[in-house]
Amino acid sequence: MAVITGFTGSPALPVIERDNCTECGLCTRVCKSETLTMVKGQVEINPASTLGCIGCGQCMMVCPAGCLTVEGRGVSPQDLINIPGPELRATPGQLEALLLSRRSIREFDEREVSREVIDKIINMASSAPMGIPPSDVEILVLQGREKVQAFAEDMVQSIVRSKRFINRFTLPLMRPFIGKEAYDLFMSFVIPVFEAFPRLRREGIDWLLYDAPLAMLFHSSPYADPVDSTVAATYAMIAGESLGLGSCMIGTISPVLKYDRKVKSKWGIPLKNQLGIVVIFGYPDVRYQSAIRRRFRKVVFA
Repeated sequence: MAVITGFTGSPALPVIERDNCTECGLCTRVCKSETLTMVKGQVEINPASTLGCIGCGQCMMVCPAGCLTVEGRGVSPQDLINIPGPELRATPGQLEALLLSRRSIREFDEREVSREVIDKIINMASSAPMGIPPSDVEILVLQGREKVQAFAEDMVQSIVRSKRFINRFTLPLMRPFIGKEAYDLFMSFVIPVFEAFPRLRREGIDWLLYDAPLAMLFHSSPYADPVDSTVAATYAMIAGESLGLGSCMIGTISPVLKYDRKVKSKWGIPLKNQLGIVVIFGYPDVRYQSAIRRRFRKVVFA
């Protein structure tokens, strides 16, 4: 038995070098698929476990003797890397400083973002956790203003087409079916911006992707946890901040793109994939003097 993802339907395979195994049992403690268990003081591999080996690699990473390897589901011993020492990790103060300094940037200077920097963002974002490994997250990278603007134009035209069905006249008819909250959101935000995007674009103003030099659309297979792509996008934003880039999440694209098969096909997005969110990047053209302390709406300790 194996957990099916968009990547694979086969289980991974753990292998133990018995000569070096000390039977410490650490691998069995971190294995939550019951693939590795302790039987009479010895680590045993159960290939017919409830979920099968999902290829998380935790057993391989925790083994102090280095005698356990995992192959399959996109993981192999060659993927093991040394954990950075404490001296290289951000302190709580440094991490808080990075997070506080991050702003949603919508004003960018003329510089483009190099492929080297893009690769660093993707590499750091790939460390994001996912529901079930291997990661089913995919990224459409729009490098350069020409590509970003071509995508923005397609999306504005898609918004224009959607206005035939969702507008100030049809929405009251839909209210009994979509509920008060969705109705309020559409009337106060969605419809006003849908009306503004085409008008501003005719005036030469990009109110959708803000003339950014780089945009990334995060999406995932139908088998993935729906939040996987958004978690990866968040990691990418933090990575961009560490590299001196400004960024901003754009949430208005995916709800429209979801129903536009033509645009999805044009840009190589699988029709059944779950659309996450778009993140724009660039070098900030403004400098903020202060940060704002944000607060959650409510925190309840049960």
